[in-house]
Amino acid sequence: MFLVRRGARERTTPIGALHRAVMRWGEAERTNSRLAFRRWVDGVAYVDVQAKTYADFWTRQNEKALTADGPLWVVLGDSTAQGLGASSPLHGYVGQVLNALRRTGNPWRVLNLSRSGAQTRHVLADQLPLVEGLQPALVTCGIGNNDILGTPPKRFRDHLGQMIERLPSSSVVMDLTVPDGLWRIGGVASPYVAGINQLISATATARGLTVAEVSRHARPPWRGMLAPDSFHPNNLGYRRHADALLAALPAGVLRP
Repeated sequence: MFLVRRGARERTTPIGALHRAVMRWGEAERTNSRLAFRRWVDGVAYVDVQAKTYADFWTRQNEKALTADGPLWVVLGDSTAQGLGASSPLHGYVGQVLNALRRTGNPWRVLNLSRSGAQTRHVLADQLPLVEGLQPALVTCGIGNNDILGTPPKRFRDHLGQMIERLPSSSVVMDLTVPDGLWRIGGVASPYVAGINQLISATATARGLTVAEVSRHARPPWRGMLAPDSFHPNNLGYRRHADALLAALPAGVLRP
């Protein structure tokens, strides 16, 4: 299940190799700590498999969206916009918000340009250029979680500024969940993430863009809101993201 096929060859993914190694380690001694670790690695592997299937789902949906009629919503972002961790792609925040939009009676369509693992530099280089030539009624952008540990702070801030400057005027920018006490490193990362959120708010407001305060809606306690990998939200966790986005939508979007 954890193999990626390349032509006639099969290559073990890194997460697949890790999963099998932990399985062997766990069989050696079934202590509570090892069993807990195995459950977590199983959860990571589960979400890792979702990345491909959910990306395929949105590719098919995007093809339909581009040929359909109705107001267009363009989504920029990372794995949270893909819905990883939810029970299906449509149980992520994009699917939940799309359902709310369609309940107005308008035939909303969504073009989900997000990619799992994306950082701000990928939105700048790969996703934003695809918006050119379109006339979306709504653009939302939720990005930055993968930059926290993957991008030097100055470059991260520079990329955020450039990205927000280039977003269409119909955009809503989503801030980041502050990981208070989460994954043990949350207490250390929280002040940094809070500072990034302040930058998002100030830069977006200066451009006249609305900010969806995910940081205010998705807060501890996290119990019952996380996927098996203890990182991505589950259906309920995405409900909080959807609530933040729905509260920030421009006036008239949710009207018939």
